[in-house]
Amino acid sequence: MSLYDDAVLVLKGYEDQEALRQAYLEHLAAHPDGMWKACEDGHITASALVIDPTRGRVLLTLHKKLRMWLQMGGHCEPADAALADAALREATEESGIAELSLLPGGPVRLDRHHTPCAWHLDVQYAAVAPRGAVEAISDESLDLRWFAYDEVAEVADESVVRLLDATRARL
Repeated sequence: MSLYDDAVLVLKGYEDQEALRQAYLEHLAAHPDGMWKACEDGHITASALVIDPTRGRVLLTLHKKLRMWLQMGGHCEPADAALADAALREATEESGIAELSLLPGGPVRLDRHHTPCAWHLDVQYAAVAPRGAVEAISDESLDLRWFAYDEVAEVADESVVRLLDATRARL
């Protein structure tokens, strides 16, 4: 199965945010290249909020280009077999934590936002950090830091707060 086909199946199975889910599916139907950064009308991206539920905290990255505290994530790559794989790869690369595991149940949220390259139709997952996880900053970040749940709204925008809320509801 192709990454495109996986994305369509994942989105068809996602049961929340009906209007946005439908917009993603319509975008993919109109853009066979809609999984890739080269699609200038917008493209599917995958992200994951790295969470440490035992300590009540999340790991955020200070994005180098956007200069905002965000969850880990980015563009899909040809080697990604599934959207979940892309989200886990991005979370692993940007956090430096090798043993992350995605929360079961598929995506936690969808979030569409404009970036310097195009519209991102982000499919958002949550990844649980193992006990004793040690993060390592990547070249895509200015900083990488753990924040207590109640600190997130002070440093990140509403999209990250909504993702944290949805993740905590899923736990």
